[in-house]
Amino acid sequence: MEGRNLKIDTQCYHCGDGISGRPVQFDDRNFCCEGCKTVYSILNKSDLCEYYHINNHPGISQKKRYRKDKFAFLDLVEVQQKLVQYSDAEQVHVTFYLPQMHCSSCLWLLENINKLNKGILSSTVNFNKKEVFIIYHPKSTSLRKVVESLSDISYEPHISLDDLDRKKAITPNRSRLYKIGVAGFCFSNVMMLSVPEYVLGAGELEKDIALVFNVLKVSLAIPILFYSASEFFISAWQGLKHKYLNIDAPIALALIVTFGRSLYELFSGTGEGYLDSMSGIVFFMLLGRWLQDRTQQAVSFDRDFKSFFPIAVNVLKDGNSVPTTVDKIREDDLIQIHSQEIIPVDGILSKGNALIDYSFVSGESVPVLVSKGEIVYAGGKQTGAKIELLVVKEVSQSYLTNLWNKETDTTEKETTVIDTISTYFTYVVFLIGIIAGAYWYMHDEIGLMWNAWTTILIVACPCALLLSSNFTNGNILRILSLNKFYLRSPHIIEKMSNISHVVFDKTGTLTQRRRCKITYEGQILSIKEHNQIAAILSQYSHPSTDAILEYLECRPDFDVKDFKLIEGKGVEAWVDEHYFKIGSADFLGLKNHTIKDSQVVVAIDGDIKGVFHISNVYRFGIFELIQKMKNSFQLSVISGDNDSEGAVLKEYFEKDDLLFYQKPDDKLRYIQHLQTNKHANVMMIGDGLNDAGALRQSDIGIAITDSDNNFTPASDGIIDAQRISNLDKFMTFARDGRKIIGVSFFVSILYNIVGLYFAVQGILSPLIAAILMPSSSISIILITYGMSEWMAKYRGLSNFKMKE
Repeated sequence: MEGRNLKIDTQCYHCGDGISGRPVQFDDRNFCCEGCKTVYSILNKSDLCEYYHINNHPGISQKKRYRKDKFAFLDLVEVQQKLVQYSDAEQVHVTFYLPQMHCSSCLWLLENINKLNKGILSSTVNFNKKEVFIIYHPKSTSLRKVVESLSDISYEPHISLDDLDRKKAITPNRSRLYKIGVAGFCFSNVMMLSVPEYVLGAGELEKDIALVFNVLKVSLAIPILFYSASEFFISAWQGLKHKYLNIDAPIALALIVTFGRSLYELFSGTGEGYLDSMSGIVFFMLLGRWLQDRTQQAVSFDRDFKSFFPIAVNVLKDGNSVPTTVDKIREDDLIQIHSQEIIPVDGILSKGNALIDYSFVSGESVPVLVSKGEIVYAGGKQTGAKIELLVVKEVSQSYLTNLWNKETDTTEKETTVIDTISTYFTYVVFLIGIIAGAYWYMHDEIGLMWNAWTTILIVACPCALLLSSNFTNGNILRILSLNKFYLRSPHIIEKMSNISHVVFDKTGTLTQRRRCKITYEGQILSIKEHNQIAAILSQYSHPSTDAILEYLECRPDFDVKDFKLIEGKGVEAWVDEHYFKIGSADFLGLKNHTIKDSQVVVAIDGDIKGVFHISNVYRFGIFELIQKMKNSFQLSVISGDNDSEGAVLKEYFEKDDLLFYQKPDDKLRYIQHLQTNKHANVMMIGDGLNDAGALRQSDIGIAITDSDNNFTPASDGIIDAQRISNLDKFMTFARDGRKIIGVSFFVSILYNIVGLYFAVQGILSPLIAAILMPSSSISIILITYGMSEWMAKYRGLSNFKMKE
């Protein structure tokens, strides 16, 4: 690396960023910018500097501060009504999502936010969800001032159009927990009431006491059957209506037969019934399903473009700037878009210089220069100064909305191996029951015929199969979530084991979205020339210049004169009586050159000094991952970006498997081509709105998210960007799940064989059933938990909560 010998000499007290040159000083402390100093002064004034003592440099860089009127839309009554969860004359309740929250210092500061804004009565932090629940007094402060107080200290809430469409806070569905509680209580008491008969033997209790015990057992079993087990009956009925026999159907039948047989035995005095076994099975099955679902509750998989759009923009009316919610913007309105803001509608550029970042929509990593009179599409981000747009399509009709709502073929009904096995299992059980019943009928043993048929249905219930699936998948989901890989449902685990083709997006998936690799080629630049170049480039904001400034690592100390920006080409200026020209090769008059668009040429006083090469930074471990996955899967890269990275990727992918300049529709059609023509089971991994259709069309769609990116498209799974290098381990672990289910199913079959041995003879006693069925359930739980934990350790996955 030539011409680069500057060193970082200190760190910012607030955010920890490196400082070169003269730091911003305040209160005998060094800061990297005025923004960080401002945050420190606010906290210092409110006696909240304990924030800096809990963790070193806990803050977030404040080089870019929010503009003064950014949150004016929060004064609109219609916005307040949809964001606020509860309000009266004395208090208002509201919850904000804060993606910046990352450590214990954040938690402490946010729970003491009332010292900054006296109108805030209390604040409660949900660290796992990165949310803060705030109660404030409406006469002492306002929703806008609360948000501004949070933004002043680096915690600007993420407020999107999706928040406007969301109704009041949804109470978590706790019905299954209530059902588990009822089933657990009734199960334990039914077992307790059954113990005397097991110890003394049938018919040994006094009739009056036995009658009381029987009535109590039935009373406790009724809520289990009709309340706790209701979801099994509902699911079975839904399947039968669609002429489909799922695993809940034989379970529901077994529960009905068990309850009916028990009622008959208890009140006819012919036996003790099987209510204890029925209660225990319902309790364990519900527990398994709860474990399976609990890891998914904190992750949102069904996201759309509204989560990406701002909640409001400024509309120009009669020369005034009026904050207006996005859903009320109409055709022919004139709107303002500020730097780094998302454009929510399609519009024609009427004023200003537009440099639009479409990377999240099209995948193109280089910002697009838009001239006055040209169309700017929704979903792009303005990276330059403030612009004005004439709206040509409302948000509901925009290009981005149409892209999101693109039809995909996802109507195929999902069936799992468990459902398939249960169908054949049910037929086999019925066949055994018919054969046993027919045998005893031909021997004139009508009593034994009904006894054998009903006890076969009871003991051969596929409950253990369901338990093995629920507990295995539940624990796998838990372990994957601890490794920051979140799946929508347990069915995805099974589908993952069938994947044959993996398709990667490039920009933001293989590469880091907000980082570039800079190398310099040419004459050695002096420290003085470094600072002069930095002084010029700091005059305007562009992704390329920002990356070069970060590479130079110096604070500009020179005055810039006669600065001139030629959009899309470069800049020229005078610094310390030297003429600088920085930009593209064409701008500097180079002919017959081989310099690409991703390179910036520097000339001083007409002398070409050198070239800054700008290239993508690939995620850590991504090439090692590709090498390992090539042995098991067909791999492809499909990107909306140009082919500047083609030479790098050709070393790891076949030429025909690299597709560039692909529009969203092209990506979707490519997935359909793999599924239809090559009969492949496809997993697509992407991060942008341009990947939305392809993700939904894929057999499995995985969205990758950076820690600072609070939006991901709708998907079957979400993976943290820092864990993408473990994808091969995750997929192998998912395949291990099928093996674990197979082992536990084999164990359950052994229990069924023992039970059926007694059942076909018509001699299955309630005591044997009470031992076999809970033993089977507990064995399955221990096997699935133990094997999944061992497999996780063997695959190198963490099975404990990891520190952030």
